[in-house]
Amino acid sequence: MTISAGGLHYRISGPPDGPALVLSSSLGCDLRVWAPLLPHLPKGVQVICYDHRGHGKSLAPQGPYSMGQLVRDTETLLDELGVGNCVFLGQGLGGLIAQGLATKRPDLLRALVLSGTGARLETGAIWTARAALVQARGISALSAQVLKGWFTPAFLRSPAAVQWRDMLHDCPPHGWAGCAQAIAGSDFYTTTAALHLPVLGLAGDRDGLTPPDLVRETTQLVTGAQFAIIRRAGHLPQIEQPEAFALHVTGFLRDNDRLAQRPC
Repeated sequence: MTISAGGLHYRISGPPDGPALVLSSSLGCDLRVWAPLLPHLPKGVQVICYDHRGHGKSLAPQGPYSMGQLVRDTETLLDELGVGNCVFLGQGLGGLIAQGLATKRPDLLRALVLSGTGARLETGAIWTARAALVQARGISALSAQVLKGWFTPAFLRSPAAVQWRDMLHDCPPHGWAGCAQAIAGSDFYTTTAALHLPVLGLAGDRDGLTPPDLVRETTQLVTGAQFAIIRRAGHLPQIEQPEAFALHVTGFLRDNDRLAQRPC
């Protein structure tokens, strides 16, 4: 197990001298959520996955957490690893962190992939209520609703869904609630509209948590951004449709590698 000085659990695969792709997951997920995607990514890419505070094997202090803390956690990790000029893929909660990090530390990022996320996710009151419910009754109080958002009905009925249900239930309730409270206080509409870097938005067509129109609206805040819908997928398309998800990400990586190598 690898833990950063800031308390985040992380895993690195691929060549150490390859271009960096950082994967930041959705609320209730840990770095296991990227396992179906990894075999489909280009071999020359260095892939960095990590668990948010309160998730997976990262430290889980009592909350509430703020979005500023979650952004700072990620910033500290990338600085510690000496990662700069990376492509940052944020999903759900990770997409909010991506937008905050791009605003605070543009030197760390050269491009963003925003998957199943928005500049704001519902209202603060909704997230505060969810956090209180999970604190009081555990994640099982919301797990059925979350899983219906994560996956299509057919996948949710399949044996393949069991490991992801278990992953959600592994998340400490106070960690889930702490991050939910960070989401409650987040609104990146103004700052995301001011970003100047390549952005790709990805949405599952059956996403029950962040509808494709929300992802499209957020992506289009950034001039020149691209957007694509992945069919037959919910909030976590890299699990249900890993090859399609990887195809979009790989094309975006290659496009931005060519731009990065273009002479000034």
